[in-house]
Amino acid sequence: MPGRDTTGHRNKRAAVVFLLLMWATWAGVRLPVPASAQSAEPHLSQPSDAQFPATPSSYAQFWNLQAANSQAGSQMGASAEPGAGSGHQQAPSDNGTFVIRKDVDEVLLHATVIDDKQRIVTDLDKNAFTVFEDGKPQSIVSFRHEDIPVAMGIVIDNSGSMREKRAKVNQAALNLVRSSNPQDEVFVVNFNDEYYLDQDFTNDLLKLKDALEKIDAKGGTALYEAVVASAENLKNAKLERKVLFVVTDGEDNASRETLEQAVKQLQVENGPSVYAIGILGDEEHPKRARRALELIAQRTGGLAFFPKTLDEVDEISRQVAHDIRNQYTIGYKATNPKGAGDFRTIRLEAKAKGHGKMVVRTKSGYYAGPQPTASGSR
Repeated sequence: MPGRDTTGHRNKRAAVVFLLLMWATWAGVRLPVPASAQSAEPHLSQPSDAQFPATPSSYAQFWNLQAANSQAGSQMGASAEPGAGSGHQQAPSDNGTFVIRKDVDEVLLHATVIDDKQRIVTDLDKNAFTVFEDGKPQSIVSFRHEDIPVAMGIVIDNSGSMREKRAKVNQAALNLVRSSNPQDEVFVVNFNDEYYLDQDFTNDLLKLKDALEKIDAKGGTALYEAVVASAENLKNAKLERKVLFVVTDGEDNASRETLEQAVKQLQVENGPSVYAIGILGDEEHPKRARRALELIAQRTGGLAFFPKTLDEVDEISRQVAHDIRNQYTIGYKATNPKGAGDFRTIRLEAKAKGHGKMVVRTKSGYYAGPQPTASGSR
């Protein structure tokens, strides 16, 4: 005897419940929702050892596999936390982490303020800041100076020249996580001339350690493609703040993406800040490699570091954690209507009594509206 089609019965039952609820809403009647309907939403587990696509042109194929999971997560977050979309909020999700919400038209800036003695300034209020977009002042609609959890991608060079460096780099990456907010969600990407998502979002140090130890140091350096693909993965994050921590020892020599194309992909609205470490002591073309990392970091509001010795990497990772945990989060609504693909320059200034000249570091601008995915191919 063939088995019963329980899935069909559940779908029919869910449809009947939906029609009853629609009628009840129209008639002003409140109906109890059956437990079977409440649990009808699918639960999808994250794939383990998922591999990034080999080329930029196949990004969409990879992310489509995870789209249902991302959509289910966002639906569950919306049902668990009323008021989503009605303003900028910070609320606990089902698993105890904090999710920052913002109005859909709000542009978020994550900024670090440095005084004339190169110290981080942490005591400013909203009135100290002025935002300019395309040279025009904007009204700040939200302001925070809290240690807000971030979604972070750790992107580590796994090319042949990194073989002897990975142990210390891995330790520095783990210390970055230890020094960060314990509610951060972190994933690990290892790359050479290809790139792999060896651990998706987690705050489990053992899982992150296992992913970092998947060392197969060989091949070239597809830095740009790995960074762009990692930024795409951050779009699946529940947390609003996004960071990429990138470590490499050489110039990109395997990507079909150009540096300019990669930077454009990173400068999407509310895209990630990139903190980069370039271990370039023996690099054949250190100037070009240095310029690439500096440009990526500067355009996204991050920092680029160039240690003289491998032993400095661990301390740099702790500096990055300190920088991230002491940022201001500033939101504004752009006065100009958004056009898909147009670039908006941003300048953020800070002035306050008792402080001398201050430098504010944030992203230099963003592309408004939806952006096309990378179009390169192998």
